[in-house]
Amino acid sequence: MTGWDIAGLRAALAAEVDGEVRFDAGSRGAYVTDGSNYRQVPIGVVVPRTVEAGARAVSVCARFDVPVLSRGGGTSLAGQTTNTAVVIDWTKYCDALLSVDPGARTCVVEPGIVLDELNRLLSRHKLQFGPKPSTHSHCALGGMIGNNSCGASAQAYGKTVDNVRRLEILTYDGQRAWVGPTPPGERARIAERGGRLAEIYAGLDRIATDYLADIRRGFPKIPRRVSGYNLDSLLPESGFDVARALVGSEGTLVTVLRAELDLVPVPAYQSLLVLGYEDICAAADDVSRLLEHCSPSQLEALDGRMAQLMREEGAYLESLGILPQGDSWLMVQFAGDSQEAVDEQAHALLRAVGRGEKDPDVAFSDDPEREQRMLRAREAGLGVTARPPDDRETWEGWEDSAVPPERLGDYLRDLKALFEEFGYDHPSLYGHFGQGCVHTRIPFGLKTADGVAGFRRFVERAADLVASYGGSLSGEHGDGQSRGELLTRMFGERLVTAFGEMKALFDPGNRMNPGKIVDPNPVDGQLRLGPSWRPATPATHFQFPEDDHSFNRAVMRCVGIGNCRGHTGGVMCPSYRATREEEHSTRGRARLLFEMLDGHADSAVKDGWRSTEVRDALDLCLACKGCKSDCPTGVDMATLKAEFLSHHYEGRPRPAAHYALGWLPLWARLSRLSPVLVNTVLHAPGLARAGKRLAGVDGARPAPVFAQRSFVQWWQARGGEEPDPADPRTVVLWPDTFSTYFHPSIAISAVRVMEDAGFRVAVPTEPVCCGLTWISTGQLTVAQKVLRRTLGVLRPYLEAGTPLVGLEPSCTAVFRADAPELLPADKDVQRLAGQFRTFAEQLVHHAPGDWRPPALARHATVQTHCHQHAIMKFDADRELMRRAHLDADVLDEGCCGLAGNFGFERGHHEVSMAVAEQGVLPAVRAAAPGSVVLADGFSCRTQIEDGGTGRRALHLAEALALALDGNLPSDAPERLAQRPPGPSRTARWTATASAAALAAAAAGTGAALRLRRRT
Repeated sequence: MTGWDIAGLRAALAAEVDGEVRFDAGSRGAYVTDGSNYRQVPIGVVVPRTVEAGARAVSVCARFDVPVLSRGGGTSLAGQTTNTAVVIDWTKYCDALLSVDPGARTCVVEPGIVLDELNRLLSRHKLQFGPKPSTHSHCALGGMIGNNSCGASAQAYGKTVDNVRRLEILTYDGQRAWVGPTPPGERARIAERGGRLAEIYAGLDRIATDYLADIRRGFPKIPRRVSGYNLDSLLPESGFDVARALVGSEGTLVTVLRAELDLVPVPAYQSLLVLGYEDICAAADDVSRLLEHCSPSQLEALDGRMAQLMREEGAYLESLGILPQGDSWLMVQFAGDSQEAVDEQAHALLRAVGRGEKDPDVAFSDDPEREQRMLRAREAGLGVTARPPDDRETWEGWEDSAVPPERLGDYLRDLKALFEEFGYDHPSLYGHFGQGCVHTRIPFGLKTADGVAGFRRFVERAADLVASYGGSLSGEHGDGQSRGELLTRMFGERLVTAFGEMKALFDPGNRMNPGKIVDPNPVDGQLRLGPSWRPATPATHFQFPEDDHSFNRAVMRCVGIGNCRGHTGGVMCPSYRATREEEHSTRGRARLLFEMLDGHADSAVKDGWRSTEVRDALDLCLACKGCKSDCPTGVDMATLKAEFLSHHYEGRPRPAAHYALGWLPLWARLSRLSPVLVNTVLHAPGLARAGKRLAGVDGARPAPVFAQRSFVQWWQARGGEEPDPADPRTVVLWPDTFSTYFHPSIAISAVRVMEDAGFRVAVPTEPVCCGLTWISTGQLTVAQKVLRRTLGVLRPYLEAGTPLVGLEPSCTAVFRADAPELLPADKDVQRLAGQFRTFAEQLVHHAPGDWRPPALARHATVQTHCHQHAIMKFDADRELMRRAHLDADVLDEGCCGLAGNFGFERGHHEVSMAVAEQGVLPAVRAAAPGSVVLADGFSCRTQIEDGGTGRRALHLAEALALALDGNLPSDAPERLAQRPPGPSRTARWTATASAAALAAAAAGTGAALRLRRRT
């Protein structure tokens, strides 16, 4: 940054730009890289609130002569969205659909709008933007324009360049204009007006004329040529289309402010044909034959290596199970105006190639849901291949080459031979075979000098290979730094010179994303790793057994795919959805943790475990674990956060909430001395406010109410003989803090249901705890002590192999995931992980064969706890609800936002409620009045009840206990006022209370909450 007035630049941007201007280490660290092998620390970050503000930011940067990089989703795989520049992130605010013309099938958008969101807004017109990359849930249109993105649907709709009508552009020196197809008459009028725009058009006309023959000869005539500038769009036969000439220029020429896009109708009907082959080369050989007989909307390929990785990772098994016989597959999708028409296309193709629908190597479907399951396996390619289970690290660098489809099989054979020559074993080969585009990730050795040298030699040889086939270095992901230096091997010196002239015309000072495409940085320069990378190797509490026992490798699971920036569906990443901040995405936090390792001399984070930048980024992590399941590479930010907090606060005071909420199990046990007094203190207006301030609890969050009698107290009063741990009918019901001290009716209901199923229930009466609250606040030494004490209490059951049943999903997740990582060498921990089951798992998989759950013919709106979604999954619960005749609408609305201690901590309430209001709370409010709201997690129930829904949520155990009693009693609400008359009548009272709770939940009254608080 030598020579730049950074302080003056920062002040000017802050004063003149309506946006968020950030030059702090944390913000810069979150943007150091993208999905590529490259890393460059930004000068600063600007998040403009309007397009005009973004244009103003470029103007200020030009005044200070500093580079500019426009960034959308930041998922680029060739290094085009990392640079030592001022990064302008358009995605937080500049994301509007400005207009739609359904008749003309066009729309105008701002650059930050995400593709899925655009298509959602267009759906009411039955229109969509045609190209659909696998990153469609989070890629921005500005980025798609910058990269000339494609995706599987390009088979039908072409690349982004084929769907752009006009662009509003801004040059670094301030020229702003709408550009598009420009006939001679329009060019003459531009020339007459003179000025900078006339200079640009004259220069483009000269380049197109001088290099006319070179462009016609040197640009491959293939469907997937993405490399280089689109000089072919300036040819007379292309209408001198300046907008299309700028698509794919990766921000090196202009800033795109708005775009007018062509739209296509949403297909009314689709069908999918999957053909099996003996290997991927045989599949590739057949592509041209298939295309002779059909015009599919997609023609995708998946090889046996990827299927093997999915099986080893336990991912997408349902998708694999649908695939027909074979070791590689072609997926051919058809679209049309009627189901009969699309089905006939598939059957006609089968007849033409001599196959039948009943052949073992053929699968056909016209069921949209089944088709999506099949295609999901192909779409997951990058995530599956990025971190193979064999501990190799695979990288981009040659991940999207393209050749003529008719030559694809031979190209793959030569490419595999090149892999073998360099010792790169078993890279998966898959991709958009209908257009000759091949995806792969290769185990380059990017940490040693020899490995980097081998990487360079390989890509040079691979570039020569693809050029010999008349192909393109890039068929989808662009050039950036991965391929910029190799362009002469594809285009030759004259066309690369023409690219340089185009760059000089638009950006004579080389300030627009410098070092990409033209005058590129070396392919082996600015590496994220490299032989000079020397990270710290800290000792940790968690042992990270799935990451070679390395915190560093756990951090490096993030390869920048960016699924954590999605807006809907799944769980990941709730804080990003609330803030739209890169720093608050799983990826952004992983970037900062990587910088914290201080492996480079220019690392953005210098304070290691004491870093305030990392702490602040992790502060809004809800520790929901959604990333552990929803991230394609399995980043577990909750565990990384806990590890960081343990070191960050080591030897110094912690936030008050860590003592108040982190030690909740202890305070809950102490509440037994006088629960009435404790509740009075927690809810007395003056005392409550003061107590919350002292405890670090947000004043807007109501305190939960302790039950007058805990579940363990109820159990002890119930009496009865302790069952034999070795009895196969014995199960241990885990007395978690939440079900024991706050909602004991849940545990009481679970006892009743399990006994009805024929189990003999045991309950530990000595204090036990999973350590969850200590783990989530990073008090890991205490958590280990708590776990070891618990293991001692449970030892007789562990030795006997007695199953343990958890009711609170977060506690169950600790025993299944966190405890084995904290104490991986402890055999009892391993036994506990294997013996711990959810309530539904025990009843579905282990109840006597003749037992059936009681029938409760109701509609249920069901919120899945994030930890259950991530660790235990929900299949058993779905099955149990099905058997109980519950018509379950299992929400896919993300995290509830409370997430244990997170939503209670001071400063988190706004984000907590913003997360809830994005999905869960509106869905519950919209639930039918007579339906049941089910949520097994304490946090989920609390958020639903405190979130203004007017509904009360039940645990599945409560609903099933109610079903044991048949219909709701007519006087259920009145019975809520009755206290349990004594131990001998507890079972009957519990049934009545459960019925009343369900009635109240369905009616939207407050009765169920009162019940639970008075139990």
